[in-house]
Amino acid sequence: MNVSLTQDFSIYKLAAGAENAPNTFAVTPSALLATLRAQIDLLIEQQIPATLWVKLPKGNIWHSELQRYEKRALPGATIYTYHLTGNKEIKATSKDTLSQSSSHSPIYLNSNQLQREYFWIVESPKFCSLVVALRPSRSRIKRTGANKSKPLLVAITSYEHGIIQQVTASLPLKAEADNSINNTEPALLSNLIVKQMRRQEEISVTRSKKRLETLKQRNQNLYTTLQQKDDYLIQVCQELRTPVTHMKTALSLFNSPSLKTLQRQRYQQMLNNQCDRQTVLISGVLELVELERSLQSANFETVRLSDIIPGVVSTYQPLANEKGIMLAYTVPTELPPVSFIVGGLRQIMINLLANSITFTPEGGQVWVKARTSGEYVYLEIRDTGIGIAESELPKIFNRFYSHRPPSIEEPGGAGLGLSVVQYYLEKSGGNISVKSKLTEGTTFTVQLTATPEKH
Repeated sequence: MNVSLTQDFSIYKLAAGAENAPNTFAVTPSALLATLRAQIDLLIEQQIPATLWVKLPKGNIWHSELQRYEKRALPGATIYTYHLTGNKEIKATSKDTLSQSSSHSPIYLNSNQLQREYFWIVESPKFCSLVVALRPSRSRIKRTGANKSKPLLVAITSYEHGIIQQVTASLPLKAEADNSINNTEPALLSNLIVKQMRRQEEISVTRSKKRLETLKQRNQNLYTTLQQKDDYLIQVCQELRTPVTHMKTALSLFNSPSLKTLQRQRYQQMLNNQCDRQTVLISGVLELVELERSLQSANFETVRLSDIIPGVVSTYQPLANEKGIMLAYTVPTELPPVSFIVGGLRQIMINLLANSITFTPEGGQVWVKARTSGEYVYLEIRDTGIGIAESELPKIFNRFYSHRPPSIEEPGGAGLGLSVVQYYLEKSGGNISVKSKLTEGTTFTVQLTATPEKH
């Protein structure tokens, strides 16, 4: 059935407006949980068959406590549960532990006030309790600047049956009044306070352990990051040292009085080449640092491979023609789009295609192919180039790594192209694999997750 209650119906207001009502106070969700656990401990330990009215926050940690009482409660205990439904109405159901069956006539309470309230009400001849907490509204949190993740609750508690009865009298699914119910016995109240302190301590210890684990993980991540930065810096220094060493050698011989013209020209060319090499390295490092910085808060776009591949291939077609390489692509226009960092897919395509053309000799072939399989879209770049030795394959994505043999005459890059490709894919949720065989060629395969199209 559907119960017509005013939009202002509120357990919190009923409790606050009761005669001799206790004062309100601020409470944390963890303190509220400790109170709930302590009372359940008491009910189970003292074997008290009580009547409960319950509306708890979402989450298994709360409702598992209620289930704990259901399993251990004596026959005759009755539990009325209230919870928010999908249409923002409050659904109330009852369960009698004597029959272990739930009510088949749920009651829906149409109340805006009750949506922000949690309560735990207990009535029994030996022990009575009322705990009601009001969750602050979003506008209040924003206005006061309170902690949005764990805002304080405003609560009222009482162990006087007279106050509790004034509140429960207005609740649907109200049982017949039991004249044998009295105020909470002082001994039980003292017992409850001890249990609540223990439960609060347990929660505090658990939270401290979680915080400690979080701090340890953050420290480990920070240490790993710093270690990677140190390794990277060492790599940069080692890479820059090589051209400097060559330049110093050339300069030391350049002024030799016995140096012949042909030798002088060779050393001069060495100086030029090593200067160019150092410039490439410095530029590559700066670009990589800028890339890492920009990808920390990168924007994503929905893009199709059919919109990217043709343009990149046409850019490299003149270079392929000059080297006598056959360059072709196959990209179905019906391929689904993918979500990727803005500009990232184009950069991946450029780096992989440039590598294939560089390491493919005259008369070779380079194919670019895109396809779909299941929920994934695949980009494949295959060539008939010089290939990569099996022992070298695990290293090719390392920064500054280059497997360039002496037969390749083009000036080398910084050895950062493939590491940039992998970095983009890590940030965008894709991955890359490679197959290669010396003298037969190499195939790079990029796996991307397809994005459902919006209609």
